[in-house]
Amino acid sequence: MRILQFGQTGQVATAMRVAAQGRAALTALSRSDCDLADPERVRAAILAADCDLVINTAAFTQVDPAEAAPDSAFAVNAQAPGVMAAACAERGLPFVHLSTDAVFNGRTDRPYVETDRPEPINVYGRSKLAGEQAVLAHPRAVVLRISWVFSRYGRNYVSFMLKLARERDALKVVADQFGSPTDGEALADFLIGAGARWTQASVDDPVFGLFHFANAGETSRFDFAKAAIDRDPLAKARLEPTTQAAFAEPAPRPPRSPLETAKLRTVFDFTPEPWRPAVERTADRLVAAGLPG
Repeated sequence: MRILQFGQTGQVATAMRVAAQGRAALTALSRSDCDLADPERVRAAILAADCDLVINTAAFTQVDPAEAAPDSAFAVNAQAPGVMAAACAERGLPFVHLSTDAVFNGRTDRPYVETDRPEPINVYGRSKLAGEQAVLAHPRAVVLRISWVFSRYGRNYVSFMLKLARERDALKVVADQFGSPTDGEALADFLIGAGARWTQASVDDPVFGLFHFANAGETSRFDFAKAAIDRDPLAKARLEPTTQAAFAEPAPRPPRSPLETAKLRTVFDFTPEPWRPAVERTADRLVAAGLPG
C-alpha cells in the first residue's frame, strides 16, 4: 500500500511514519514540500502522486493564535482539505482527514456521537468544521474526529506536563474541562491497519464517512496531567486544581467534549484502549527516554 501523507513533523505524522515501517510505503510532505495555503500546489501534489491512499495529518492547531488569524486557520483547516478531497475524487482515491472535538460547544451531559449537531465556539473549531463539510462532500472520504492527542513524539499535553512537573514546585491545572484523550500512536496504527479497507472499498461502503476516534472513557485536564506525572519519580510539582476562567485564554474551550466511539467499533471492529493505561505507558516511555519532545 502506498500512502501520500500531508504533514511530516507533527506527533500523528511522526507516529504514522513509525507505524508504516514494514507495512506501507509512506511519503510524508512537509510545509516546504507543499504549502497548504496554496491550493494549486496541494492539488498538483495529489494528482502527481504514486499512491493508493491520501491522509491529511496537517492542521493549524494553535487554538489561541487562530483567533487573531482566522484567514490562515481557514486556509489550512478548511480550504486545503477540501482541495485534497476534490483531487482524490478526481483520481478515484480514498481520502482520510483528521478533525477535532472542538467542533462542539461542550455543553453536554454525555459523550458526543457523530450525529450530534456541531456548534464550535472558537475560530479553530469553526475552521475544522468547515474542513469536515468540504471533505465529506466528496466520495470515498473519511473524517476522524480526535481529541487531546498525546504520544511520545513532539510537544503534547503529556510531555509538556511531565516537563513542567520537574521544573516547578507547584503546577496549576484546569480541573473543569473534560474530554477523551487520544493516543496518537494507536491512531497511527489504526490508520495504517485500516488503509487496505479504504483502498479496496466502494463508494457506498460504511468505512467512509464521519467517525470519532479516542481512548475509552473521559477525564479532566487535571486528572489527565496527574496520571502522567504520577509515573515520574523525579516530578516535584504539587498539582493544584484551577478553572478555565482563571487562565483567561483568547479562545474559549468546550468545557466537556468526550467522544463516543461506538460507530468505530461497529464498522471497523476496533475497540479503543481505556485512556489511563495508554497515558501511563506513554509517560513511562518518555521518562525512560529522558523526557524528549
